[in-house]
Amino acid sequence: MSGLTVAAMRELEEAAFARGVDPGGLMDAAGRAMAARLLDLVGPVAGPGTAVAYVGKGNNGGDALVVLEVLRAAGWRIALRATAPPQQWGVLSRQRQRRLGVEPVERIDRIDPPDAAGPLVLLDGLLGIGGRGDLRGPVAGLAGEMARLRGDHGAQVVAVDLPSGVDGDTGAVGAGAVVADWTLTVGAPKWGLMEDAAVNHIGRLVLVPVEDLPLPSGGEPRLICPEGFPGLLAPRRHDVHKGDAGELAVLAGSPGMTGAAALAVTGALRAGAGKVTLHVDEATFAAFACRLPAEVMVRVSRDPLAACFAQEVSARVIGPGLGEAPEGLFDALSATDRPVVLDADALNAIAARGRHDCLGPRMLVTPHPGEFRRLAPDLAGRPRREQLRGFVDRHGCCGLLKGARSLVATPGGPLAWNPTGNAGMAGGGQGDVLAGVAGALLAAGKPPFEAGLLAAWLCGRAAERAVSHGGESEESLLAGAIPGQLGGAFDDWRRRRR
Repeated sequence: MSGLTVAAMRELEEAAFARGVDPGGLMDAAGRAMAARLLDLVGPVAGPGTAVAYVGKGNNGGDALVVLEVLRAAGWRIALRATAPPQQWGVLSRQRQRRLGVEPVERIDRIDPPDAAGPLVLLDGLLGIGGRGDLRGPVAGLAGEMARLRGDHGAQVVAVDLPSGVDGDTGAVGAGAVVADWTLTVGAPKWGLMEDAAVNHIGRLVLVPVEDLPLPSGGEPRLICPEGFPGLLAPRRHDVHKGDAGELAVLAGSPGMTGAAALAVTGALRAGAGKVTLHVDEATFAAFACRLPAEVMVRVSRDPLAACFAQEVSARVIGPGLGEAPEGLFDALSATDRPVVLDADALNAIAARGRHDCLGPRMLVTPHPGEFRRLAPDLAGRPRREQLRGFVDRHGCCGLLKGARSLVATPGGPLAWNPTGNAGMAGGGQGDVLAGVAGALLAAGKPPFEAGLLAAWLCGRAAERAVSHGGESEESLLAGAIPGQLGGAFDDWRRRRR
């Protein structure tokens, strides 16, 4: 499922109205669905808090009022700020305001103080999808108020459909645009929300499906979400055993970088690999022994590379913390008929020696931006989508370009855009966990493209759960916290809950 232009989104809505869908009923359905997503994102630990809707004259304000209605029923305190008196609003928004029975307040200190129990959530319903350019007048004033509460009082900003001041087609950001922590986009993602220019304003993009607005198919970038890739994580059979779940070999770690290997194998185990074997040399084994989960098998040898590729396995992970690449790596990669995740030092070795010839269709490469620049310096200055598309088409492998919004692509196939994750992932070890998760999915039989997009979504969602459910913060989140949240992330995908 790809994004829509603003014009295409309006056509989708008009087609629904032509079929007899009631505009007010559609607004209520959208608002209730957004409230459900919001309550899950805030997390059960937080409990009811205070929600303030910032509304303009259009229908986005009405959507925000329906969200307030649901939150109040869930025990939240609510308040309303507006750019104009209700009599100047559109008909549907006025009806929702009367039903809510709450009048706009003129000053923020007229509501419960920001340090009241529970989170303070600010709903941005100032402008709809037609808004673009710099914010002005009362809209700019209320957007500035939200920014101050977010910066000084820990408020969380939730954009209704898209942040005010962000162009829904291009992602261009006007002066004073709202910085959202979450953007709840209704029906389908707007094209501009998946542009790199908008990343720092949309926060976490969450699709809010509505029954009367059927999801579009085809096109790219495709948003990675359960609705866009249905059936990708079917429940396991009841009689499954570890042989069915796949066997993964991992060549990772070196003196001083044993943690990378430990994170990779832990990610693989938590992602459901039936058996994980870590190949190490004799000199490094003592440093590994106390760091590894009990479930991992460790094979010690004088030539871990040869042992790794001699082992009959379903898939391999090569590179996290590996240090200098062993002799024979490129020949082994060229000869293998098993899928491989190539990460970190394996990619650095390919770049340093110009051995891109060892890449192929069974491989998933997972570079971060620095590694990508070394792999493809001629592509690195282009927009990220063009970078990744050019690389996979040139070398015939699948690629996962990590970043604030990771991209996944396969030669001649679709390009996918991942919405999950948070700023807490800006730390060492996150890529090691992702490599292990992707390896487990390859070992379970997923093609590289599917393994890559699932690994990106699951690790990002696990990071979100670590913050909202696990008591972490974006400043304190460690890569080691991610594997423990993967079970919940798998469950969120299967239940279409995020």
